[in-house]
Amino acid sequence: MSRLQINNLVRSATFFQHAGISIVFVFMPVIAQGVTDSILEIGLLVASFSFAQILSEIYFGRHSDKKGTRLKFIRIGFIGCAIAFGLHYFADDITLFFLVRIAAGIASGIMIPAMIAYTYEANIDKKRAATVISFHALGWLAGIAAAGIASDLKLIFIISAASFIVGLIFTIKLPNPEQKKEIEPGTTRQVILKNKFLFLSLLLRHIGAAAVWTILPIMIIEKWGGDLYHISIVYVANTLTAFILMNIMASKIQLSNITKFKIGIGFTTFVFIGLSFVTEWWMAMPFMSLVGATWAFLFIGGNFHLMENNPHSTSTGMFSSTLSIATVIGPVIAGTIAFMFDYVAVLYFAIVIITCAFIVSLRIKNEKIKKLS
Repeated sequence: MSRLQINNLVRSATFFQHAGISIVFVFMPVIAQGVTDSILEIGLLVASFSFAQILSEIYFGRHSDKKGTRLKFIRIGFIGCAIAFGLHYFADDITLFFLVRIAAGIASGIMIPAMIAYTYEANIDKKRAATVISFHALGWLAGIAAAGIASDLKLIFIISAASFIVGLIFTIKLPNPEQKKEIEPGTTRQVILKNKFLFLSLLLRHIGAAAVWTILPIMIIEKWGGDLYHISIVYVANTLTAFILMNIMASKIQLSNITKFKIGIGFTTFVFIGLSFVTEWWMAMPFMSLVGATWAFLFIGGNFHLMENNPHSTSTGMFSSTLSIATVIGPVIAGTIAFMFDYVAVLYFAIVIITCAFIVSLRIKNEKIKKLS
């Protein structure tokens, strides 16, 4: 099978993987209002998915490197997600929602590190890998748009499960090359220590972002005069920009990966400064486009820097787990702040913590370091 055929299959699988996740994830704060009136409980429900994903990504990311294979974890993850996201349809109280969100977090954590590592390893030209990985942004775009068009919270779960089934089908034809087995003990700890400033700045940035994403869909409806369809439009501005920039980065943006990462961290601050002045739903769109651009820079820059210098699935698993940790902490903080003060106070919190993230990111060095094995 040619490299082009492999990349097209990976693009398709990545697209449906993230379409299935995004169609539920973005709208979960609104969906949760159907089973609880507490903004704090909504924050905890959003966080439960990411908490389960943390443990899953760390364990299965490292396990993928130990076994030297990726496809087994990718396929198991797709099957698990199809089941777990499909079961959301039957959740009609807060307890059941917590259970299905935890199951979905575990299932998605199995495949995400392996999928990124497989894409990176399948491309001799690592810049080309960025164009393949960019389809995760396109998948988010499609999932969000589909939810807005459906305008039916129950139908969203069926579409999500179907997306994972289609994604699984695309992985069936993928070749299953044996990768170098990376089994030295203590590798995960070494990866964390060697890249501590990258992980810390990513953690702080995403705590602020996750806090805002928890209350933003509710703000669009309750404060800015929007509905589900308008939430979709606002978030599409984000994902479309990310998709375009990830592809441009493959050939046009000649910066080091760490410089890209720092740009992504630093400019996120301006997104939330801008959102704090929004009074109508459509006014959020340019700032959501900007956050899509910052995400493209930090996601490609951070992941590629890690994979250049560390075991692939372990390091991408740690990157994704850092995001998941932030997505546990951020919604809880958002729920607490919104309960004690108001929604805008969450934006102020995000501005402060992401400024701290940028300061930390300045400690990251540009030079390559000896790869762990």
